[in-house]
This record gives sequence, structure tokens and C-alpha cells, in this order.
Amino acid sequence: MLAQSSRRPLVRNAILASLSSDLTAISGFMEPIALRERMIVHAPKKQVEHVYFVESGLVSLRIVAAGSMLETAVVGYRGAVGASFLWGGHLPIYQSVVILSGDAFRIPVGDLYRLMSERPRIREHLSRYVQALSLHNAQIGLCGVRHSREQRLACWICLTCDAIDGRVLPVTHDYLSAALGLRRSGVTETLIRFEEKGYICKMRGILRVDDRERLELEACSCYGIIANAYVSSETPAYVVGREEEGPERNLNFFR
Repeated sequence: MLAQSSRRPLVRNAILASLSSDLTAISGFMEPIALRERMIVHAPKKQVEHVYFVESGLVSLRIVAAGSMLETAVVGYRGAVGASFLWGGHLPIYQSVVILSGDAFRIPVGDLYRLMSERPRIREHLSRYVQALSLHNAQIGLCGVRHSREQRLACWICLTCDAIDGRVLPVTHDYLSAALGLRRSGVTETLIRFEEKGYICKMRGILRVDDRERLELEACSCYGIIANAYVSSETPAYVVGREEEGPERNLNFFR
């Protein structure tokens, strides 16, 4: 049997917080760790040894090739970095990099495997999150070829605000250009337009969202699809089943 801690820790991470009584069992394997800016949490083609449950801060998941990168998702306090490898077991193709300092709990992959085997609720909660993250990755790929610069920037800002549960983002024009695969001049023009409309306020190295509701209206449909996927992942399956008649509603995510 796995060792268990008698104390139930206070956590902010949405996945851990949802585990209820199972959190006591998992807490004995949780190691607190600081997430430092530019820290590489996982590297491509390197064995994943820990899953990181983010408490605060922000981690960028990205594909890196030929000296350039493209961001496919951001992970904040609602998520876990490395959880998808619990199902596939393959070497990661993504680079996971901290872009906003914070804190996390990390758990060795082997221990988490055993916990999921002994406690189905842990497997269920992680599985629902991994499904939402997979949709996020796929939808961002579609977004990059289907939607305008303005829509994509608004979508990224809204998703990132959700991930940190805040409205102040320490990002530069250069970072947004690299992460979204856009020309820097185009990013600057769009942000100036957003500021003129009162959606945001730009400062040196800081972007503050002043009118979140109107900014969401500028975002493409990808924002709603991705945001709804994460909300659904936090809802127990038996509750979703009562509220929705059959699987038809879930199919709307892909339309």
C-alpha cells in the first residue's frame, strides 16, 4: 500500500482541490517547488519524471524547431504540466517553460501511476483535464490558420487571464509575436487598437486588461470552445450527464 499523510494540505490548484478525500492520500507524495521565470519544466525528447500541479504562475507549452517556437497552450492554477504523459508514456514533443513565476506541487510519475490505479477518482479527474488540454492544443492549431490576428490576440489574452485568474500579464510584444507566430509590427498595431478601444492598458513589459467583457467579443470562437472544455473538465461526469441530454451538446465544441 502507498504511504499516506494524515494532514490534508491547503491547495489552490483546481485538480488537487477537486480530489476531496483523495487529497490526503496524494499529499504524501507532493513536493512543493518554486517555478522560476524561464525555468524549463519539461524538455522535448526527455523522460518525464514528475507531473507539476501549478498553484500560481504560468507555464507555456510549445513546439520548438529550427530556432523558432510556437505556443500550443498555457497552463496555470487549473492545470498540471506533464499529466498527458501518464496515458501515452512516450517522450514529450513539447517544451514546457515558465513564463510567469509562481509555485507548484510536483509528484513523481511512478507514484502518480500507482495512486491512479488505487484511487479511480484521481484517474478520472486527471483524465478529464488531459482531454481539455488536448482540445486546447488542437484548437490553437486550427486557430492559427483560420482566424485573424486581432481574434487570436484577444483569444490568447483571455485564455491567459483565465489561467492565472488575473488581469495583469507580464508579457512583451516580442513574446506575443513569437508565441503566436505573428509579425511584431502587427502585434503592436493590434495592441494599440485594443488600447484605443479601452480594452487594455499597455505599460513597459506589462499588459493590463481593463474591459474583459468587450475583449472577449473580439476573440474568435476558439476562446469559448477552449474555456468551456476546461469548465466541463472540472464538472463530475454524473453531473454533466444530468444536465445534458445525450452527447450532442459536446459535439458543438468541434463545430
